[in-house]
Amino acid sequence: MKLVVGLGNPGPKYERTRHNIGFMAVDAIVRRHGFRSPREKFNGELYEGDIGGERVIALKPMTFMNNSGESVAPAARFFKIEPQDIIVIHDELDLTPAKLRVKRGGGAAGHNGLRSIDAHLGQDYWRMRLGIGHPGRKDLVLHYVLQNFLPDETVWIDKQLPAIAEALPLLLAGQDSAFMSKVALLIDPPQRTLKEEREAEAARAAKTAK
Repeated sequence: MKLVVGLGNPGPKYERTRHNIGFMAVDAIVRRHGFRSPREKFNGELYEGDIGGERVIALKPMTFMNNSGESVAPAARFFKIEPQDIIVIHDELDLTPAKLRVKRGGGAAGHNGLRSIDAHLGQDYWRMRLGIGHPGRKDLVLHYVLQNFLPDETVWIDKQLPAIAEALPLLLAGQDSAFMSKVALLIDPPQRTLKEEREAEAARAAKTAK
């Protein structure tokens, strides 16, 4: 069993903010894999489903970002899920927009949601870091992360989040490099050469002629 956690803040006010990209990723995952309707449990919205034969619990803590661990830790204990079987999806200032990185363990790097989870569970869980870019100055960070995504940013978000949901079975199987590669290919598939286009067109024509 795996626990997939998306970090964010509850309520319509924060729904489309950069800090809520973890919530948005969980929404894409539960849609793609047909999870059951959420229940209110462990101070969060809890979804249950199966991905590639693996039972998966998806959680959106409703504690506000700074207290995320107060939701994640009770859920993990109840389902007897060890930290190495937990994936936390969160925004990352130190990655450019649309970049994605996955790693197990590590520090909070100033992220209050991770800091809270670390305090309750330790650090030995997976982190899916979704780049949102940095405003350039430390004093602008709070306003920046709590600001809605701009219209031009939704172009990459609308590609990245479904790609994450599609490729997630690889990460659940522990294939983090394969997961990141597949997400990249789904977002930006390689273009066919002219020869490949002509061969595909010939194949379609031959199929139609039959």
